[in-house]
Amino acid sequence: MTETGKAARHRAIERIVASSAVRTQEELQSRLAADGIRVSQSTLSRDIREIGLAKRAGPGGETMYALPSGGGREARALARLLPDLLVGVEPAGQLVVVRTLVGAAQPVAAALDVAGWPEVAGTVAGDDTVLIVLRSPGRAVEVTDRLRHLAGER
Repeated sequence: MTETGKAARHRAIERIVASSAVRTQEELQSRLAADGIRVSQSTLSRDIREIGLAKRAGPGGETMYALPSGGGREARALARLLPDLLVGVEPAGQLVVVRTLVGAAQPVAAALDVAGWPEVAGTVAGDDTVLIVLRSPGRAVEVTDRLRHLAGER
């Protein structure tokens, strides 16, 4: 699909998730099809990662997709940057240490700041290392896993 088609698909996904409860990928795929957008499961999974959708508890306790707190476009910056720039990431107590290619730490830190993850108090960037300071202990592994996922690591 062309970049224009991909961008339009991302906007459609964001619109659907923002306007209604979507509990599964299959449900999202079905709603996209109803709008005339056919997409494979693997492409939809990639789109969900790139947009930064997350599962959140709904009003009745059921989980559903939600847009990232920093908004779709801002959160996508991380998904665009990390696959090419991330060298490694590891939890360290109430901190997360992110290693990047030389010269890439500042854009990665800026993208993290703009994404507005609620568990992140702030970032400090050097030349090839970002230090993420978390608001509370016990979230470092979760943030590490999320960064690895956005970078395309399994």
